[in-house]
Amino acid sequence: MRSILAITARLMLLSLSAFVFAGCAKDNCQQVRTYTIYKPVFRTKDSVRNNIHSNVARAIERPGKIYVKGNYIFLNEIDKGIHVIDNTNPAAPVNKAFIDVPGNIDIAVKGNVLYADLYTDMVAIDITNPLQVSVKKIIDNLFPYRLYGNGFNPDGNGSDQIIVDWEKRDTSVVEYCTQPFFEMDGGVFIATSGSNGVKSSPFGTGGSMARFAIAGDRLYTVSRSDLEVIDISVLENPVVRATVSVGWNIETIFPFRNQLFIGSATGMFVYNISNPDQPQAAGRFSHVQSCDPVIADDNYAYVTLRSGTTCNTTINQLEVLRLASGSVADPQLVKTYPMANPHGLSKDNDLLFICDGIAGLKVYNAADVQNLVLLKTINVNAYDVIASGNHALLIGQDGLYQYDYTDRNNIRLLSRIEVKVP
Repeated sequence: MRSILAITARLMLLSLSAFVFAGCAKDNCQQVRTYTIYKPVFRTKDSVRNNIHSNVARAIERPGKIYVKGNYIFLNEIDKGIHVIDNTNPAAPVNKAFIDVPGNIDIAVKGNVLYADLYTDMVAIDITNPLQVSVKKIIDNLFPYRLYGNGFNPDGNGSDQIIVDWEKRDTSVVEYCTQPFFEMDGGVFIATSGSNGVKSSPFGTGGSMARFAIAGDRLYTVSRSDLEVIDISVLENPVVRATVSVGWNIETIFPFRNQLFIGSATGMFVYNISNPDQPQAAGRFSHVQSCDPVIADDNYAYVTLRSGTTCNTTINQLEVLRLASGSVADPQLVKTYPMANPHGLSKDNDLLFICDGIAGLKVYNAADVQNLVLLKTINVNAYDVIASGNHALLIGQDGLYQYDYTDRNNIRLLSRIEVKVP
C-alpha cells in the first residue's frame, strides 16, 4: 500500500512534469530539476524503548510543548524526545539531558512521573531524578490515529520498525518528457526550484498547544476526535478507563476545576468531570472553522483563532466568552479582539499573555474583559507561554525565553536558550 506522502509526491511530480512537458518544444524535451530527498531512519521497537533514559543533552532544534516541574523544565523536541533543563536559576538555565522518545509531541507530569506519546503508544517515565529517568509502563496503540511523520509509512517495513530520524540530501536530475519521474525507494520527494520552489519536510507538527491535561487522578488526552480517560491514581501504572467521542478536528484541552475546555476547529466544547471516568458534555460555543487553543478562569473562557493552518480560515482574533454565573452550559461571546496570528495563551490573575506569532508576545491587563489594555509587546515569534507567580516561560521560533513580570510595567528578560537551526 502506498503511503500518503508517496501519493502526494507523485501528484506533485505529475504537475511538475506537465510544466516540463509544456516547455519541451523549447527545451529539447528535458529539464534539470533539484529535489530534496528525506529518507526515514528506522530502529526496532525494542531498541527504541531500551533507549528511553537520560541521554547526553542535545541542542534544541524544533521546540514544541513545555512542562514545568519543580526546578526542571521538560521541553518537547518535536518527533524526537524531551529536553531536561535545570532551571534552579532562571537567569542561567542549564540544558542537562535528553530523553529519546521518537514521535513525541505531548507531555504531562504528575508527581514524579512524566507521561509522553511515542507515536501511537504512551509511555510513563519515572523522573524522580530527571538525570536518571526510567520507563515504568508503556500502553500500546493508545493513539491509533497518530501516524509517522506526516503520515509516512513506507511499504516493506513491519510493525516492529519505528522512524527515529530522517536523512536529508539534495539531488539534481535531468527529467525527460518520456520519463518525467525521478524515484528512490523509501524516499520522500520535495521539489525545490530555486526561490519559487515547493518546500516541505516529512516531520510532524506540534499541533495546537496541549493535548494532554491532568485533573485530579486522571490524565485526559485528545486526538482528532476522541477524549481518552486514563487513571493515574497509581502514577507508575496508568490504566485506560474510557474513550469518549467528542467530535472532529479537536485541537486542545484545558482543565479548570471540574471541567475540561476542549478546543476544536469549529468551536469550544465543555465537559463536566465530576465523575472523572465519565466526562459529560456540558456546553458548547460554535464559531467559524479555525484552530483554537482555549483557557478559562472562574468567569470567562479565552479562545484564540488563527489562519495559516489546516483549519482553513483567514480569521485571526481573540474571543472572550462569558461563563454566566460560573455556568458553562451556554457560553456567551463578550468581545473579540483582532490579532495577527495568535497561538498559545496564559493568564495569571488579571494579566493575559497571548503568543501572537510573528507579532510577538502580547501582555494585556485583562481586569476589564470589555477593554483589554495592551501593556507590552515582546518582539519574539511566539508559539506558547506559561505564566505563573510573576514568571513567564515562552517558546519562540528561535529559543526558550524566561521573563520576570513582578513589575508589569517593567517586564524583564531573565534568560534565553537559543534554538539551533538544523
